[in-house]
Amino acid sequence: MMRRQAGVQRARPEAPTNPAAMLRGVFDSFRISAGETLFREGDEGDRMYVILEGRMDILVGNTVVETANEGGIVGEMALIDDAPRAASVVATTLCRLVAVDRKRFHSLVQSDPTFATHVMKVLADRLRNMNRLFNVNEER
Repeated sequence: MMRRQAGVQRARPEAPTNPAAMLRGVFDSFRISAGETLFREGDEGDRMYVILEGRMDILVGNTVVETANEGGIVGEMALIDDAPRAASVVATTLCRLVAVDRKRFHSLVQSDPTFATHVMKVLADRLRNMNRLFNVNEER
């Protein structure tokens, strides 16, 4: 039988951050139609986007590397550096989005620090996915 020391509490797992839930009530959301390009690989970027509704494909060159759904984020690398966009993003359904510039990002992190961890997890997951795709293509 395992005993817990007095005064020691088990760490509770943090509830996953849902960017769409955090931003659902904002007044500056916008819509783009299916087939419309949000941004293209190589474009300048200074904001990321939260998908409130819909689905979007993320493409490197002409290859779809991921599909982002409601609650997903795209363009997050633009908050970190001033390099050109690394991918293109195209709506596959009617989408409602919210732009998140650095000022809004810092505000979201202040109100919910786990938001920063969520964005870092998305970046890490995408990097791992690209590494897997690269390794599979190298083996061919």
